[in-house]
Order: sequence, then C-alpha cells, then structure tokens
Amino acid sequence: MDKESRPATGFAQPLEPELLVRARAGERAAQGLIYRRYEQAVYNLLRRMVDCADNAADLMQDSFLDAFARIHQYRGDAPFGYWLRAVAASRALMHLRGRRRFLELFAPDAEVDEVPSFDVHQLDLERALAALPALPRAVLWLYHVEGYTHGEIAHLNGKTESFSKSQLARAHQKLRELLGVKDGAAGPRPAASGSAAPPMALAAVTEC
Repeated sequence: MDKESRPATGFAQPLEPELLVRARAGERAAQGLIYRRYEQAVYNLLRRMVDCADNAADLMQDSFLDAFARIHQYRGDAPFGYWLRAVAASRALMHLRGRRRFLELFAPDAEVDEVPSFDVHQLDLERALAALPALPRAVLWLYHVEGYTHGEIAHLNGKTESFSKSQLARAHQKLRELLGVKDGAAGPRPAASGSAAPPMALAAVTEC
C-alpha cells in the first residue's frame, strides 16, 4: 500500500459530517464513536505531556468531556481531530500550571520539577526527555512533534510568544545538560511535524 492510499491515523482521521451532527445533538452513541476513534491519539499526546499514566488517563476523560461540552464551537476550519488535539493540549497545560502553583506554595524559592541527578553519559534521548521539567517538556513536544507554532502554544497558555520560546529554550538547554552536549555542539535533532512518535518508554521513566 503506497503512502497516498494509507488510511489516516491519530488526529488526522476524518470525521463524517453526519456523525458530527449527531454528536452536536448530544447523541451518546455518536459521542462514543468519536471517543473510540480518537482515544489513542489523545492519550498518546497527554501521556507525553504529563508525568504519569494515571494523570494522562484522567486528563483524557476530561478532554473528551470538554470537547463534547464545547463541540458547538468547532467551526470546521480544520479537521475535527486537530481541534480535539487543541482541547486536549489546553487541558494538559492547565493541569501543569495548576500543579506548578501547588508545588510553589510549599517551596516558593525552589526550582519546581527539578530534574533528577543522573550521570548524563548513561542517558539516552528518551530518558533525558522524560527527565525534563513538565512544562518545558510539554512545550517541546507541542512545538517539535505536534507542529504547533509559538503563537499557538502561547494562546493555549494565555501567555505571550516569548513564554513559549523561553520554555523551549529551557527544554533545549536541559537536554544538552542531560545528554552531555557541549555548547556549540549539535543538539538533539527536532522531530518533524507529523513524524512517528517515539515509543511510550519516553514518558515511562517517571512514576505517579
């Protein structure tokens, strides 16, 4: 089967107009079909943005509830899956911001989500990515893998583009430190938008 004839996967899967109409009308069966179609794509995104599988599963449920509650806001400007992706990413970023504020109540002067102390020479790229602080890791994933622009990431966070750029720069710097890459050396190669996602081991290093 050539590339052009392969069925779409993940968020790129098409949604039939009739199914969308039924879901907008509140039909549970239609919403269930949409859930099953995009369930894995939503979970994979959230699993790489947050710190553990249980949180990702909870956020997946919340993301679909948000999407069905706001489904009338979908105007068809982009495929439905990409609109749903934005809903899920927004939910994950809300979770990360809330967790950060909660931690800062107990350690206002400490670095939140400190990277564990590892021997950088023993780390591979996946382990280094999993060891990144949560928010920089999420921004890095949205930018390099999901293909979001800095403007779009800023909009999801209610911040400016400089916020997204600074978080991405922080992620790059941490990766260089964890991988033992000296300044001026080639850093980790960014993943192209739409490329295959790395294995689930990327996020499996941290525990709930």
